[in-house]
Amino acid sequence: MTHGANRLFTKQMDVAYDDRLIVSDLNLSIPPGKITALVGSNGSGKSTILKAMARIIKPRGGTVYLDGKSIHEQATKDVAKQLAILPQNPTAPEGLTVSELISYGRFPHQKGFGSLGSEDRDVIHWAIEVTGMSEFADRPVDKLSGGQRQRAWIAMALAQKTEYLFLDEPTTFLDMAHQLEILKLLQKLNAEEERTIVMVVHDLNHAARYAHHMVAIQHGKVMSEGTPEQVVTQEVLRKVFGIEADILADPRTGVPLCLPFELCATSEGIGS
Repeated sequence: MTHGANRLFTKQMDVAYDDRLIVSDLNLSIPPGKITALVGSNGSGKSTILKAMARIIKPRGGTVYLDGKSIHEQATKDVAKQLAILPQNPTAPEGLTVSELISYGRFPHQKGFGSLGSEDRDVIHWAIEVTGMSEFADRPVDKLSGGQRQRAWIAMALAQKTEYLFLDEPTTFLDMAHQLEILKLLQKLNAEEERTIVMVVHDLNHAARYAHHMVAIQHGKVMSEGTPEQVVTQEVLRKVFGIEADILADPRTGVPLCLPFELCATSEGIGS
C-alpha cells in the first residue's frame, strides 16, 4: 500500500526484545477513517507491532511516522492528543470509580496540573454516555464485570478525543454477548465519530465482520493485507494459521466466514 493519504505508517521498522528480533523491516500503513484488524497466530508479533505504532515500545530500527514526523520524536502529550491505546488486561487502582478512570483520559489536554474544566467534564460525560456506562459512573472499576470494565477503559481512551484508537485484543476473556457489545461500540464510533481504529483481533470472523482492512502477520512480517475478502482466503489461512478451512459468505453481510476443519500437514502457523 502506498502511504499517500495514510498519515500513520511504519518505514523499515525493526522491533526487538533483548537480542530477539520480533519484527523486521516492516512497512505498514494504517488507512484513515477505517477499522483495521491485525490478525495472526500467537507469537506472530501483532501486539508488538501495535505497541510500537502506538509509541509504547521504541523500535530498534526504522521509524513510525504520524503526519510526516517520527512519532518517537514528538512530545508525549502531543502524541496523546492524536492517539489513544488500550493495552491488554489493563488494571485500575483499587477503589477508583468509573468516572475517575475516564477523567484520566483528559490528562493530555490539561495545562500543568490543572483541574478539570467544563469542556473536560462535557467530554467525560459524553464518553460515559456513548459507552453506556451512566449507571456505573460512581462504581469502583474493580467491582465491575469483565464487559463493563472493558467499556470503562474504552470510555477513558475515548475521553482523550483522539483520531486514532488502538486496542490490543479488546474482546479477550469476554463472553459472546460482551464481545459483540464491544465490537458494535467500536463500529459505531468509527461510523459516527470517524475514528480510525486499529485492533489486534484473535477471532478471524470478528475481524472479517467488523474491520474494513485486515493485515495478516506471521513472524513479524505482513503476509497479506487488504479487504476481508482479500485476506480471509484458504491460501492465507494455510500460510499464516496452518489450517485448512471452508470459506463461506456471511448470510447477513456477505463478508467471508472461516470454518476451520483440519490442521495443515506442514502447519507453520502453530507456535509461531
